Amino acid sequence: MINEYEKLLAGLDDVDWAGLSHAYGSAHDVPGHIRTLCGDDDEARKQAFNSLFNSIFHQGSRYSASPVAVPFLARIAVAGPAAARAKTMLLLTRLAVDWHDEYDVTTGINVAGWRAAAAEAGPEEFLPWYEEQLAGATDTDERTQLQEMRDWVAAGNSPDSRWSALQSYDAVLAELPGLLILLEETPVGPGLIGRAVTELTAAARSPFDRVTDYCEGDLHGHIQRTLRSLPPGSNPASVREALEACLPRIVWDSSGSRTRRAIQELFPAPLPHPAPRFADLTAAQQQLLGDLAGHLHTWLIRSSADRLRELGLPHTQEALQSYVGTHRTA
Repeated sequence: MINEYEKLLAGLDDVDWAGLSHAYGSAHDVPGHIRTLCGDDDEARKQAFNSLFNSIFHQGSRYSASPVAVPFLARIAVAGPAAARAKTMLLLTRLAVDWHDEYDVTTGINVAGWRAAAAEAGPEEFLPWYEEQLAGATDTDERTQLQEMRDWVAAGNSPDSRWSALQSYDAVLAELPGLLILLEETPVGPGLIGRAVTELTAAARSPFDRVTDYCEGDLHGHIQRTLRSLPPGSNPASVREALEACLPRIVWDSSGSRTRRAIQELFPAPLPHPAPRFADLTAAQQQLLGDLAGHLHTWLIRSSADRLRELGLPHTQEALQSYVGTHRTA
């Protein structure tokens, strides 16, 4: 352990981690992984991150150890080793909002709904049920299992994922004031939205592949949803420019809905027959068809094939590749 980071882990060994759980049972190994994040062994740090992602955030599920780990992770995100801070921040965002809910971030997550659902699934709701089952159980193994679950619930835990997810969300929410220091010290004012639109526009124009796990890697789609959710007072010309920059870029689209919307907006009417040369299309139209032609998932084209056919455009990947490739080299 590097001594300069020891203060970030104050209290880590005071937690009864063995009494907490993660995806694989007892969370006794969690403090060791957290401590490794502050070490100087890059490979060990990578393995520690993998272990934490797979245990306290397992396929989107959170556990009793998850919210308890949050304060230590927040300290590392703010003042830990440079090599650990970005990944630690990613883990914190996952513990707060998993991939099932991240698409709602730009338009607002229904936290009140979360709280209502969690209230119906709290320990106080489950405890009477476990005690009733325990009272009627006669099999020794069954009684042992029920007793363990009853004691676990009596200690303030719930087996319902809605409850455990909210505990992690609230733990990250409590750390948010301290995490805000990671943002630039720029006063929040009328110019902030304009600055955000400018930066989003620049990002939308950038030719990048999948660079983040956020929103399943669909960064252009996230930019688009963010721009569409801006308040009415935003500069419409700037927002439109930014939307036009990211609209045709289909690097990733999990459901195909964004692709179909882009086709609708960029090709509002059928093309003349025969179809124009690829080089005669607008830059945005070329970008969209080029992304589709080279897309890794052929189902994305199949889901839009009817609309492409109606427009007089090639509607299979092979035909699109021929159309785009032939005219690009002409």
